[in-house]
Order: sequence, then structure tokens, then C-alpha cells
Amino acid sequence: MDNEHKSTDGSQIEIQKEIIVNLDVMLARRKMRSNELAAAIGITVQNLSLLKSGKVKGIRFNTLQKICEVLDCKPGDILDYG
Repeated sequence: MDNEHKSTDGSQIEIQKEIIVNLDVMLARRKMRSNELAAAIGITVQNLSLLKSGKVKGIRFNTLQKICEVLDCKPGDILDYG
């Protein structure tokens, strides 16, 4: 498998990949503050902060859609896998 590697003792270990949230990058490119985006999409600044840090288990598609509309971007511009 692509996500398995050998440890120093020769046993297989699995490397966990994760979703990476690049929302800060897009906010900087658009010269927008977190509180402005939160207000525009109808969520709290605290919830947006959790999303930016990746400390959420999921995101609703309609929230993702609103973020993309406000920031004029695609989901792949703010979400990555690695």
C-alpha cells in the first residue's frame, strides 16, 4: 500500500493522511478577516476558527459552498489531502 512504510524493526506501520485546511491562505489572498467571513457565511468566529485549525470532524456542503462563494474559490483551493 502507498501509505505503509517499514519501521526500524522491519514491521509495517501505516502513515495516516489527513485533510489539510488552507483557509488562512485564501483569506490572506482575498485580504479578508476571519470575522468578516464568519459573518458573511452565517457561522460564529469560534466555529470558523475550529474549521481553520482542522479541529472539526466534518463540514456541511452548504457551509463549504458559502465559503467558496464569498472567497470566490473552489473547494480544492481551501482543502487538501496529504
